[in-house]
Amino acid sequence: MKKTLVILAHPDLNTSRMNKAWKDRLLQENAITVHDLYTKYPDGKIDVAFEQRLLLEHERIVFQFPLYWYSSPSLLKEWQDAVLAYGWAYGSQGTKLHGKEFMLTISTGGPQAAYQAGGFNLFSMSELTKPFQAMANLTGMRFLPTFTTYGVRTLTDDEVNKSAEDLLQHIKNA
Repeated sequence: MKKTLVILAHPDLNTSRMNKAWKDRLLQENAITVHDLYTKYPDGKIDVAFEQRLLLEHERIVFQFPLYWYSSPSLLKEWQDAVLAYGWAYGSQGTKLHGKEFMLTISTGGPQAAYQAGGFNLFSMSELTKPFQAMANLTGMRFLPTFTTYGVRTLTDDEVNKSAEDLLQHIKNA
């Protein structure tokens, strides 16, 4: 398995059965580093040099987060703005991420049917994640298929555990 960095962005992980189960399962794997932004940066002040070193040390980058207002929690956006700097991650000299793989791991409270064209939210998950796909493109990373678990509020403990195992397989086999 490729050396993988999972950048976890959940502002209150203790209240999340799904994201906590994902984190706990992924922490058991030697080739996976789970990096919890809200634990590392409770004040929101991001150590750019540290974050860039982490990215360079891994072949595959995964953003893990609950869908918040059709995007990621705010600290992940702040992380992108600070870490993925011009001249480092993009631009004529910004080639540090070229050739790496990029993936999203997303949990939603709503059911899958809500995230379809014509569904409750009107748009598919692929449409809602276009900014992340564009980010991967601009930084020279290859965008891999997204792993999404829908309707997490209604899942049983067994379904949550199965999702964690499915996520691991998705990361390993993407």
